Amino acid sequence: MGENKRLMLAGEWYLPDDPELGADTERRIARCAAYNAAGGAPPAERHKLLAELLGEVDESVRVRPPFHCDFGYNISIGAGTFVNFGAVFLDTGRITVGRDVQIGPNVQLLTPTHELDAERRRQGWEKAEPVTIGDNVWLGGGVIVCPGVSIGANTVVGAGAVVTRDLPAGVLAVGNPARVIRELG
Repeated sequence: MGENKRLMLAGEWYLPDDPELGADTERRIARCAAYNAAGGAPPAERHKLLAELLGEVDESVRVRPPFHCDFGYNISIGAGTFVNFGAVFLDTGRITVGRDVQIGPNVQLLTPTHELDAERRRQGWEKAEPVTIGDNVWLGGGVIVCPGVSIGANTVVGAGAVVTRDLPAGVLAVGNPARVIRELG
């Protein structure tokens, strides 16, 4: 494994313009295209394509195309989870989605972050912070989950919310930035 990929996987600053990461991107482009084009194929065939793209995915997971990601191999999706149309999972860092999660259309799970220093940002430095979604979470349409955020089990995030900080288990959160408005019973 090359230095930039090792740094990326370790959550440290790295340069993404790297031949090894470029090859990983080409692999993802081909696999995402195959999966997104197989919308009418039998479920077993679609799951096989999804399993080739993602790091870990239970056979009961349903992902409606189009689906987009950075690499795929940093994504784990638990049993019974449903991902609706237009999902974007930027997985330069680890994305872990629990069991029985409902993900609305156009949801974004984002792990990359960029340098605040303008010169280092121009040079292309970035790193990733993991995103973790607990079991039985519902993310409404258009939710954006920012780098480094964890959402506790049984939490509901309202449509269009931007989650910039961790959310505890069993709450309803809405808005930009998302804020807890009540506990769920």
